Amino acid sequence: MKALLLTEYKQLSVTDFDKPSIRAKDVLVQVRACGICGSDIHGYDGSSGRRIPPLVMGHEAAGVVAEVGNDVKDFKPGDHVTFDSTVSCGACFYCRRGNINLCNNRMVLGVSCDEYRRHGAFAEFVSVPQHICYRLPDGLSFEHAAMIEAVSVAVHAANRTPVSLGDTAVVVGSGMIGLLAIQAIRLAGCSRVIAVDLDAGRLEKAELLGADIGLKADEVDVPAEVRKLTDGRGADVVLEVVGGTPTIKTAVESARKGGSITLVGNLAPTVEMPLQSIVTRELSVFGTCASSGEYPACIDLLARGSIRVDEMITAKASLEEGVDWFARLYDGEPGAMKVILDPTR
Repeated sequence: MKALLLTEYKQLSVTDFDKPSIRAKDVLVQVRACGICGSDIHGYDGSSGRRIPPLVMGHEAAGVVAEVGNDVKDFKPGDHVTFDSTVSCGACFYCRRGNINLCNNRMVLGVSCDEYRRHGAFAEFVSVPQHICYRLPDGLSFEHAAMIEAVSVAVHAANRTPVSLGDTAVVVGSGMIGLLAIQAIRLAGCSRVIAVDLDAGRLEKAELLGADIGLKADEVDVPAEVRKLTDGRGADVVLEVVGGTPTIKTAVESARKGGSITLVGNLAPTVEMPLQSIVTRELSVFGTCASSGEYPACIDLLARGSIRVDEMITAKASLEEGVDWFARLYDGEPGAMKVILDPTR
């Protein structure tokens, strides 16, 4: 089969690759759409340490069932499906509790590290276990379905955040996950959502997708502006979707006393935290990782149009064109957000 292979850091090529085999409980999917994730870009140059070449990357995908293993009962060839990026074991302590994102034996599609190598979906075919697959409804495009993994990250973050109906939320960072988080936290019950970013174009998109107000972080004192908008209190909940020291400080200082901070961004392994502000104002801090069973809800939200993704799709391209798109995204292509590759093109 044809696959986009990371042969060495910053080197991608479309090559012939062995078609994946399937076991009794696996599903072979013909990939029709796979999004380039920010984590793939960090893997492209080796900075994440989790994309060790040679590797077929890609974990945000959807396609058509081509073959099923002997013990697969819920899917058949021809079904349109998407699948979780996390390959959970289904048997460990955390899986049995329903915390599949915390699985002791978890692997991520398109990742290779010291512990494992799992080829991903920048290829004509990918093999995945049936228990992480989900059937798509009629009318949901493969391109939109490939966004479900990202949507699930935002929805899981919203589910981790203790929202009361009518709360005010601040979302720090208006990249793709931030834009999805804006939509998800409003659906969770926030009546007012304030978006924060350095990019005016992203803030425009944030307001288009449901933010009431956009604050440009290099032009205003964000925590002070948030207090002005909330009768001097601060926001009830804040989602930080960048993962750096300055943005976490902004998030903490934007929260009201007794409020909550949900940390979604994961840019750096360590950051500084304003400890005294968190302790003396009794803030709750929540971490959130990937998703944990939200795929069916996310499929429904997309199918109903309750969460919009069209505005985030920058381009649709072939695997061959993906080589150039990786380089462009790595170089910081202005305005680019989500590029979706179709191996059948």
